[in-house]
Amino acid sequence: MLRERASRRLAGTPRPFLKWAGSKRALLPHIVAALPHAYGTYYEPFLGSASLFFLLRPTRALLTDSCPELIESFKAVRDNVQAVLRYIRPLKPNRELFYTLRSQRSTGRYKRTAEFIYLNKTCWNGLYRVNSRGEFNVPYGRPSTDRVIDEANLRTCSSALGGPYVELRCCDFESALSNVSRGDLVFLDPPYVTRHNNNGFIDYNERLFSWADQLRLAGIARSLADRGAHVIVANAYHQEIVELYEGFHVTRVDRFSTLASKSSKRGIVTEAIFSPGGTEKARG
Repeated sequence: MLRERASRRLAGTPRPFLKWAGSKRALLPHIVAALPHAYGTYYEPFLGSASLFFLLRPTRALLTDSCPELIESFKAVRDNVQAVLRYIRPLKPNRELFYTLRSQRSTGRYKRTAEFIYLNKTCWNGLYRVNSRGEFNVPYGRPSTDRVIDEANLRTCSSALGGPYVELRCCDFESALSNVSRGDLVFLDPPYVTRHNNNGFIDYNERLFSWADQLRLAGIARSLADRGAHVIVANAYHQEIVELYEGFHVTRVDRFSTLASKSSKRGIVTEAIFSPGGTEKARG
């Protein structure tokens, strides 16, 4: 049942209400195959669009990210989805409106969240990027539909986030994982870009997620697995990364990427799903 739902990405609710570069919606069927039959608290320290959380709807969860505006938006949807919807309903895809809102953000909590969702859904490829002053600077993306948000889905997302044992927090991943216990489920999906050769992987991704952070993350993943937690890691299938997770089961997954601005630069990318074990499988 869960695998079937994971394969129907555009059907059912809740499903992500944000687009997010690096989202694992396309990999959900493969991630589901690595899930334990039962687990305690669910931990996701690189939240993004929260595709796995919305699929699983765990009773107990700690959801964190280092992006303050992302976490504040999730909290606003959780706390008062009607207020967010009231502000977002009048907003329609429009280049002039997009750049006005991008440069003149509101300070009110729910209105700002509505603007964040609007900018996310109408910018290029759902990319979140800020300049040196912390200002969102992704260009308008010419969306193909006038519908900015699925209201019924957003309400269901609010309900899922509003569980009494679901916590949202903005913090570093190491801090988020400090209280993981035996039997808990930890999903680790750090930022990375795959379309470049193995030799350039470290330099290319240093601005997204430093190699020192990759080393720190792999060490924590191994420590949590040794402690008896269920650990699943999604990362690039590159030699440098695979070596960090020696002793883990590796599932290699090929998928089509649409992130590049030019169709000629799009194509098959290879990613890896690591879980405690010791063999490798390839899936397309």
